[in-house]
Amino acid sequence: MKITYLGHSAFIIETLGKRLIVDPFISPNPLAQQALQQHPDRQEVLDPRKIQADYILLTHGHQDHMADAEAIGKQNDAMLISSFEVVTWFAEKGLKGHPLNHGGKVSMPFGSLKYVNAVHSSSLPDGSYAGNPGGFVLWNEEGCLYIAGDTALTQDMKLIPMTCPKLTAAILPIGDNFTMGYEEAVIASDFIECSQIIGCHYDTFGYIEIDHEAAKKAFQDKGKTLHLLSIGQEHHL
Repeated sequence: MKITYLGHSAFIIETLGKRLIVDPFISPNPLAQQALQQHPDRQEVLDPRKIQADYILLTHGHQDHMADAEAIGKQNDAMLISSFEVVTWFAEKGLKGHPLNHGGKVSMPFGSLKYVNAVHSSSLPDGSYAGNPGGFVLWNEEGCLYIAGDTALTQDMKLIPMTCPKLTAAILPIGDNFTMGYEEAVIASDFIECSQIIGCHYDTFGYIEIDHEAAKKAFQDKGKTLHLLSIGQEHHL
């Protein structure tokens, strides 16, 4: 299972011959655009017009998680997976989709996918209701990955090791202000019983800039590893 960081909370996951893109917020993200200028050879992951994807996973309806979803979905005829409300909204724009709700799981060609709780808010760009926010747990023979989405620390995270295979890694928000900060993400890593954490939702704008070394040390002090990937960088489970 290969994970490529696209900035903010956006990732490409390649597994079992399928390509999934999570929360694509790329073209409006100045850090992603800067990375593209520095690495024009990475257009296949940093330019939404060139990105190939079989599936699009959206944790919730906020613009900073779905800005490029419509364009990527249409150019690839990709299947959108999200809450019922988000999938319905995009269906009206011509995208095919599979709706999930909290606690439900589905078997897909890339593995099993479960939609889990997140404590946040969710609305669509036109102000319409987007359902409740969520996260995903994805597992197959290549590993088990928790994608938390935007969330506060919540006791519901303790249900994940009770209801899913043992996590290989987890993608957790660490930027504070709109989500939990890295200090609470350390606690979250205890709740989900996972020692390999990939950070997201940090540094994109002033409210969520973090001290990288302090964040890494907070995890290291607990015997865990926080991976802060550069935009375009790959990580293999």
